[in-house]
Amino acid sequence: MGISDIADGITRGFEGIGAQVSQTLFEPVVRLGVTGLSRAGKTVFITSLVANLLDRGRMPALGAASDITAAFLQPQPDDTVPRFDYESHLAALTGPSPHWPEGTRAVSELRLSFRIQPRGLLGAVRGPRVVHLDIVDYPGEWLLDLGLMDKSYSEWSTQVLARLPHRPKGAEYLAQAETSDGTAEFNEPSAKALAAAFTNHLNASREAGFSDCTPGRFLLPGELAGSPALTFAPLPEGPAPRGSLRREMERRYETYKREIVRPFFRDHFAKIDRQVVLVDVLGAIHAGPAALDDLRGSMADILSAFRPGTAGWLASLLGARRVERILFAATKADHLHHSQHSRLTAITGALLREAKDRADFSGAKTLALSLAALRTTTEEDITHDGATLKAVRGRLESGKSVALYPGELPADPAHLLAPAAQGAKAWLDEDYAIMNFAPAPVILKPGEGPPHIRLDRAAEFLIGDKL
Repeated sequence: MGISDIADGITRGFEGIGAQVSQTLFEPVVRLGVTGLSRAGKTVFITSLVANLLDRGRMPALGAASDITAAFLQPQPDDTVPRFDYESHLAALTGPSPHWPEGTRAVSELRLSFRIQPRGLLGAVRGPRVVHLDIVDYPGEWLLDLGLMDKSYSEWSTQVLARLPHRPKGAEYLAQAETSDGTAEFNEPSAKALAAAFTNHLNASREAGFSDCTPGRFLLPGELAGSPALTFAPLPEGPAPRGSLRREMERRYETYKREIVRPFFRDHFAKIDRQVVLVDVLGAIHAGPAALDDLRGSMADILSAFRPGTAGWLASLLGARRVERILFAATKADHLHHSQHSRLTAITGALLREAKDRADFSGAKTLALSLAALRTTTEEDITHDGATLKAVRGRLESGKSVALYPGELPADPAHLLAPAAQGAKAWLDEDYAIMNFAPAPVILKPGEGPPHIRLDRAAEFLIGDKL
């Protein structure tokens, strides 16, 4: 490296620090990460959040709403990251024929800027200020891979193979893996056959409601489809001589972590200030005890990769980031009557207790909440076998209106979490129903965003202190 290269690197470093100081002191930037496993509703959450921050008529719990004199979208600062397609997603949700938008398939970003005029004497002296909110969206499938960062190939293989007998198409792959000679000389057709069978198992498990389906890029490979980095699979413990199948599988696993997982963590996770963890708790409950316990374990593994806590003002000036606030949000609260929302919140808090305690201990502020980023139902009482049930009514994709009583969630979360942890095959008392409601037709008044449940409380917790 020449002197000019070193000087150029030092110059760029000072320029970066200067930009960071300018942002911190004059136009602060809050980076909000939106995290969640597949079907948790990340795209809908971001779309509705942005719409309701632009038009704040439905945001009474956002304390600074009256101080915001303008909110507007700007190009995001990262030119190499695709823009979150807010306008198309909002049109899908609120257009003449509302429907759910396409799910997240790649990293995307959106910048929402606020011009704020504080009230009182301080506001008169200080004048208006600008705060930028950068929202980062990424596929839930990729999120799963963070748990691999501290696992060796041997550790990962042992854990995966142990649960295969209890997962869809797991026994088929297990039989294929056990008949494969890991010490044999490596050949590509064998690797491709094992990777294809393992991918079939992962897809079937995800469809059955299981959360821990790693590696996540196997489910959403994108431009990496067919690459050696995605052509590996777990094998039973054993010798791994040079040039063998097991040695090559291990090498590709480490390549996957080094070239795919670590850059994703470095380029996106390490820059997050605030975090939303969206969880489809109702879907996991409906899928059964095994799926619920799998969700608990998956979220604990994932959140261990976060760096919660608070960064001091000097560290912030120098670009150091820590996740200061984490919202654990159970989505689809509109699938329940409001009388059950507190129970859903309690179950969510208990489900994520381990991760929440770790974040609280490190200094981060956390909150568990049940919400619906887009309300799709209305509430009504229905009569069944002489009993009055608290139900919700919504529209199916076919256009038919139906009422749903999903079952009574227990007041004590342990009534669900204990049998799940003990390996129960099914719930003893009742089944919990879910229904895939479509977005309801809505006419938005001027100044109002889409209807929601507690999205304003979520926004207040996540960014209220910065506004």
